[in-house]
Amino acid sequence: MAQTQVESNNKLIKFTQQINREFVRENMFSPYMSEGMDAIIRIRSELKDGGEDMNIPIVTRLKGQGVATGTLVGNEEKVDNYGMRLRLEWARHAVAMTKAEKQKDSADIFGVAKPLLSDWGKELQRDELIAAFMALPTDVLPTSSGGVRVNGIQYDLATSTQLNLWDTDNGPDRILYGDKISNRVAGNHASSLSAITTTMKLSAATLSLGKRLAKLADPHIRPYKTRDGYEYYVGFAGTNSFRDLKIDAAMLNANKDARAREGNGMDRNPLFQDGDLLYDGVIVREVPEISSFVTNVWQSLRTAGNGSTRVEPIFLCGQQAAVFGWGQMAQPTFRKEDDYGFITGTGIEMAYGVAKMFKKHPAFGSPQAVKQWGVVTMFASAAADV
Repeated sequence: MAQTQVESNNKLIKFTQQINREFVRENMFSPYMSEGMDAIIRIRSELKDGGEDMNIPIVTRLKGQGVATGTLVGNEEKVDNYGMRLRLEWARHAVAMTKAEKQKDSADIFGVAKPLLSDWGKELQRDELIAAFMALPTDVLPTSSGGVRVNGIQYDLATSTQLNLWDTDNGPDRILYGDKISNRVAGNHASSLSAITTTMKLSAATLSLGKRLAKLADPHIRPYKTRDGYEYYVGFAGTNSFRDLKIDAAMLNANKDARAREGNGMDRNPLFQDGDLLYDGVIVREVPEISSFVTNVWQSLRTAGNGSTRVEPIFLCGQQAAVFGWGQMAQPTFRKEDDYGFITGTGIEMAYGVAKMFKKHPAFGSPQAVKQWGVVTMFASAAADV
């Protein structure tokens, strides 16, 4: 008996109208961004009404001995102050589609343009924050209309002379290479990195050492918060460094022996759940893209350690470690040149600048030392997974 078969062009094809979008991770810095003076990443919005540069005043603590019963007139102390400049630049993007293509579209692909553009903006801001944390602070502003929102000398573009000067100015109390202060070769960034061996991974002990550097730094690095006499800092680490810290024996034992077990203790224990780590007053937050930057942008770090060991940075922060300055918050835009209504275009535009906060401090390092204000940059061995 002959069986009827449906010819290929007559076969029913079902197209789902639910569009699957690629995952975009939320900005892991967001909980630590605010307009408050105690924020790790300060948000400033003074340029919403116009202007190219933003000035951020910085003052240091008083260090004088004062007087007892002697004459105070003539013995007043000068307030050490500095104006850090931040340059802002535009960021714009858009998508467009013709009526001809929309006619063919079975899933309203253009309809997801707005959330896609929103995701693009979030990724851009997150990545430029990472670049800013790693950039070398400088009072030389980016070129106007140069498309650069990250202020400072970007690490992957810095010369050895610039890297060495950064080490000279910040190395004594704001840069840690590996697991010992003595790993640093003064004034030589590359040689300092080459002292990092494969065993010098991010560990509980190294984290505590970085915290001690922050507590003793001069100018002081103000803790992220204090509570009942205890000081807390926040460390941002890439996935590989976070992995190493998570399996460090001291960290494992702390989570095993000291974490709560009652109630929903298991739901919050990092032995079983993903999330921040806490040790010795340092909250460690995983920012996976830091590891990606080593792979794709800061490629010199992939072989910078002893015997070509892969190295990753960890940013141990107190208050006012970085600044995010808005000129214009993100807002939607629409294409006007529509070819008599045949082309539809939607976009996003914003203006901002981002930088690691710094202060010129001639009393330390070189005559015009530029000190990063609220962060200790730590470097640790962090092999990629194979």
